[in-house]
Amino acid sequence: MPKKIVAKKSAGARSNTSTSSTASASNPEAAASLQIEALARRAAEICRDNRANDVVMLSLKGVTDMTDFFVIASGTSDTHVRSVGERVMEELKKSGAAAHHVEGLETGRWVLLDYVDFVVHVFHPTLRNFYQLERLWSDAEVVPLEAVGAST
Repeated sequence: MPKKIVAKKSAGARSNTSTSSTASASNPEAAASLQIEALARRAAEICRDNRANDVVMLSLKGVTDMTDFFVIASGTSDTHVRSVGERVMEELKKSGAAAHHVEGLETGRWVLLDYVDFVVHVFHPTLRNFYQLERLWSDAEVVPLEAVGAST
């Protein structure tokens, strides 16, 4: 089971992602925030593409300083949970975002991928039901995700 992360993020601990050249130079913080959200959305999309169930994205802005977003998904088995977690790491690394901390890949019951500005949780269904992160973080806003197969 992953350890509870309680450290606050700091400016020096930002994700190792670079701001897009099209981002507004007048408001680099807003541009970085948009990029963080885009990466979190990409993580959710990768989960869906790999047949994860019940993919949810929560915005924790204004709720905690720990991170900006949670992406929560369920696999159908330990092997599926590990596979989804590995795939998210591989695909985001191609985009230049490497996980700061990883837990649970060995067992596949709860994979936690900490990208500092967002955290991906991939659960075995029984553990997701037990921990109920969505209920625990019920003050967080649910971020609407594009429907599977929707054109962008």
